[in-house]
Amino acid sequence: MQLAARLLAGFVVLTGAASMGAAQPQGAVSAAGQPAADDPYTWLETDSDRAMAWVRNENQRTLGALQADPRYQTMVDHALTILQARDRIPGVQFRPDGLYNFWQDADHVQGLLRRTTLASYRTEDPQWETVLDVDALSRAEHVNWVYHGMQCLPPEMRRCLVSLSNGGRDADVVREFDTVEKRFVDGGFNLPESKQDVTWVDADTILVARDWGPGTMTDSSYPFVIKRLRRGQSIDQAEEVFRGTREDVSAAPFVLWDNDGRSHGVLVRRGLDFFHSQITLLRDGGNVVLNIPQKSNFVGIVSGRLLLQLSEPWDAAPGLHFATDSLVSYDLAEWERDPNAARPSLVWAPGPRQTLDGASTTHGKLIISILDNVRGRAFAMDYANGAWRTTPIALPANATIQIATTADRTDQAMFSVTDYLTPTTLWYYDGAGQLEQIKSTPPRFDASNEVVEQFEATSRDGTRIPYFIIHRRDMPLDGSTPTLLNGYGGYQVSMVPSYSATMGRLWLEQGNSFVVANLRGGGEFGPDWHEAAQGRTKQRTWDDYQAVAEDLIRRRFTSPRRLGVIGGSQGGLLVGTAITQRPDLFHAAIIQVPLFDMLRFHLLGAGASWIGEYGDPRIPEQRAWIEAYSPYQHLRAGVTYPMPFIETSTADDRVTPFHGRKAAARLAELHQPYYYYENVEGGHAAAANLQETARRLALEYTYASQRLVD
Repeated sequence: MQLAARLLAGFVVLTGAASMGAAQPQGAVSAAGQPAADDPYTWLETDSDRAMAWVRNENQRTLGALQADPRYQTMVDHALTILQARDRIPGVQFRPDGLYNFWQDADHVQGLLRRTTLASYRTEDPQWETVLDVDALSRAEHVNWVYHGMQCLPPEMRRCLVSLSNGGRDADVVREFDTVEKRFVDGGFNLPESKQDVTWVDADTILVARDWGPGTMTDSSYPFVIKRLRRGQSIDQAEEVFRGTREDVSAAPFVLWDNDGRSHGVLVRRGLDFFHSQITLLRDGGNVVLNIPQKSNFVGIVSGRLLLQLSEPWDAAPGLHFATDSLVSYDLAEWERDPNAARPSLVWAPGPRQTLDGASTTHGKLIISILDNVRGRAFAMDYANGAWRTTPIALPANATIQIATTADRTDQAMFSVTDYLTPTTLWYYDGAGQLEQIKSTPPRFDASNEVVEQFEATSRDGTRIPYFIIHRRDMPLDGSTPTLLNGYGGYQVSMVPSYSATMGRLWLEQGNSFVVANLRGGGEFGPDWHEAAQGRTKQRTWDDYQAVAEDLIRRRFTSPRRLGVIGGSQGGLLVGTAITQRPDLFHAAIIQVPLFDMLRFHLLGAGASWIGEYGDPRIPEQRAWIEAYSPYQHLRAGVTYPMPFIETSTADDRVTPFHGRKAAARLAELHQPYYYYENVEGGHAAAANLQETARRLALEYTYASQRLVD
């Protein structure tokens, strides 16, 4: 079980792209009636009739140009075949009544929530039982429901709070569901649409953070008021239990459950900014604000120890220092008596070039995965006789290793293992040290002539920036290879090797190369790597990216005529800075769901929640360092930019499409060529289902082929 509260605006890196962020439904999300005096395109910061007519016109022009390319339909077909393949690995979660999987294919566009037994799952053809058919629900209710997961009540995990999004936006409805009867509970908990966080307290009580009406949402468009809702109460009868402030990012409730389903505390995470939080223990005799670092997360409970992950150094007591990225633990009974008097002790600390990548608990073990120079390793840890014992888990070397799922009732776990050229495999760990590969993905593209190499570029300040390049074994070193450079560089998100069947089939097989840069601002080497390019020093991320591009050209892997950049959200901002600061280095730019107007980002969507990453444009000193790189303001006359392809989604209530719209409008004003496409649904992923994802990928690689190959 993992107890770390989800980042309310966390950025999720997708295959070959990045999708991330935070936000609130658009409608009237424009800059709250605060147009910029020198910005003629603030009218695109709404979904008005005029704005949507502009979108339709842009879509028609872009689709006409890209879909007319004879390669487009072939790419759609290849992508859809891969995405809908029935022999792909169905990812599962251990539950008391079996292994649960959410599945989408050609027949189940919205998806099926289904379950099977471990014995059946280990076979080539598992027998699945449907629990919830989201396609059938969508048809019955005439709504394009997108399944956003469920939270189930320990220990039975029978009653669950299911989150459903209309079209993929972050705002959900939440309904109580019975996994035994396989239906929504008559008269059960049913919360109308909002950005909301909910958690079970007991079978008849939940805590809810949501939009309760005027004055209950932060400037970042997240809730800061938490109320207790009891079974049978209407939503207006809920009782307030916690209130943050409008200046916070958010407030969200969570419960410390052990793996036997016992509660050891009801808490609230108050997000002070994107990275710093204050955690409060709710108690009848008076709430207790915990004296723990503001950059830390609870991981779980195992063997009577409460685990805490640190993202900053901590002097917990005189003579008791913990390094950044450490795991520490408390004696649970001592912590429950007085959490601020309990004394933590070290569980694990990183070595050089290491960072904690994941942590989860089984019934009696702590399972961790780490990155060691951007390569994965995994360990099982046991607590006995007052000490932790660490046992390596012998998974394949030189690969990315992720904890796929852990069991609460046993010590079983599963691991996903992947790299750029090896199809993903799923490994079963029995808890006693035995490993077995139980699933593998068939190869989806011909990698027989491909190799992966790792190099380093030297950034402007002398820092060595690692990057991976995937290319043909016989690639000529004459600068002629079409190359896409991917990056992210923000929010402590790590870009790690993973098998992308669609990228391989649509791009590598054509003789092209793909590069992934491990930029400062990311998390590949821990929190310090992130903090090295944050706020005042954010330009370092952009410098690192440009240094990698220059290194690719210097080594003659590619050339400016054959080099394109690709990235989404924060990665879209990265691409925006690349083409405005060094347009001479690139000939193509795929800009996905981007931030772009960084002088107004705090006014659009959930932008205010990202001030911790970039700074606050309302503060003159901070505005100055943001203005120095904000791509929207740096689109200027007299400069030839690499013709970009800008992608957004109308339903993106996190970053919002307003950034991308305004970038396109500014390019049109400058008579610069560009493509702009805005998917109506899909939220921040820019695609609500596999068909839309296939179309997005085909558009991207058709564009890249036109710009870099032709």
